[in-house]
Order: sequence, then structure tokens, then C-alpha cells
Amino acid sequence: MEQSKPWYRSRTIWASLVTVAAALAAIVGIPFAEADQAMLTETILQTVTAVGGLVALVGRLVARSRIG
Repeated sequence: MEQSKPWYRSRTIWASLVTVAAALAAIVGIPFAEADQAMLTETILQTVTAVGGLVALVGRLVARSRIG
């Protein structure tokens, strides 16, 4: 594993966070199916990717110096 990526682009991190959230939801009595966990993980990852792209685009548009 030679390439690196930011933590927020990791499917494993998001799946783990969703699993913890689902466990906590079950403790307080909110049912959370396994299929819902997978769908939520994918939705979060796509949202993070989209937001990252928008932040990069806005950053480039408001930058005060040009790329050299």
C-alpha cells in the first residue's frame, strides 16, 4: 500500500462510523438494517466526494494567485 488518501475518502472509515452509529441507534431502540448501513455509507462517501470537489473548485475560483 504505497498510495495514500485523506481519511475522509476511506470507505472503511465511513463504514466503521456508520456501524458504530447503527449500534448506538439499536441501543436506544431505533432499528437499523444492514442494507441501510451499506446504503448510508455509500451516500456519505458520495456526499463527501461532491463537497470536496466543490470546495476545490471554489478555492480555485477565489484564489489570488495563479497556478504556475
